[in-house]
Amino acid sequence: MKVSILTVCYNSEVTIEDTIKSVLSQTYTDIEYILIDGKSTDSTIEIIQRHKEGIAKIISEKDEGMYDAINKGINLSTGEIVGILNADDFYIDHNVIGEVVAKMKEEKADSLYSDLYYVAAEDTNKVIRNWVSGKYNRQKFLYGWMPPHPTFFVKRSAYQKFGKFNLSLKSAADYELMLRFLFKNKLSTCYLPRPLVRMRVGGMSNVSLKNRIKANKEDRMAWEMNGLKPKSFTLLVKPLRKLIQYVKR
Repeated sequence: MKVSILTVCYNSEVTIEDTIKSVLSQTYTDIEYILIDGKSTDSTIEIIQRHKEGIAKIISEKDEGMYDAINKGINLSTGEIVGILNADDFYIDHNVIGEVVAKMKEEKADSLYSDLYYVAAEDTNKVIRNWVSGKYNRQKFLYGWMPPHPTFFVKRSAYQKFGKFNLSLKSAADYELMLRFLFKNKLSTCYLPRPLVRMRVGGMSNVSLKNRIKANKEDRMAWEMNGLKPKSFTLLVKPLRKLIQYVKR
C-alpha cells in the first residue's frame, strides 16, 4: 500500500531538513514523498535538493497559500493513503508510517488520526502541549473536538469523492475538511493512541488573540458552508480544549 506524504514550505531553511529526514528515515518503504515549495527566496530549495534522491516530486512555484499548495500535492499524489507533514513538523520516530498503514488495514478504515506533541522551537525535546485526541466519537465535534491535522491520514479516494481543501478559508481549512469528511460524510476513521508528530509552537491560528478571533469566525463558517449546525457552545469550547493539553503534558 503506497503512502504519499506531502510537505509544503516557504522560506523554511531553519526547519525543513528535520522534516525531510523524518520522512526519509521511515522503515516503511513504499512512500511517495512530494515537496511543494512556494518559490522560497532563502536556502530552502538548496536543502531540498540535497535530499532529492529520496523525494519523488519537487515543485517550486508561486501559490495562493499553504492550502493551495497542499491541494497541488494531492493532485500529484498516487498513493492509496495521503498524509501531510508541515515544514515545521517532523515524525516522532522511524516507525510512524508503518504503524499507520498496519492500523488502517486492521481497522479497515478510510482515515486515521493520532496524538501530537507541541514542542519548543529552540528545543524540540521540550514538550509544551500534549494533544491527546482520544477514541473517536462523531458527536465529539459538537463539543469542540478535532484531531491534530498533521496526524490525519486519509485514503486518496476520499479527496476524490468529497473534495480537497477549501481555499476561501485561511486558518480553518483543515478543520473544515475534517468536519466535512468525518462529521458530515461519516468517513470511517480509527485512532492510533500515541503521538506521531512533533510540531514546533507558533501555529497560524494561535499566534495572537486577533488571529484566534479570526479563526473562531472561520470555524463557524466551516459549519455553515457544510449546511451543519453546531451547538450554541461548540465554537466557544473548541479553543478551551487546548488548556487541557497543557495539563496532560
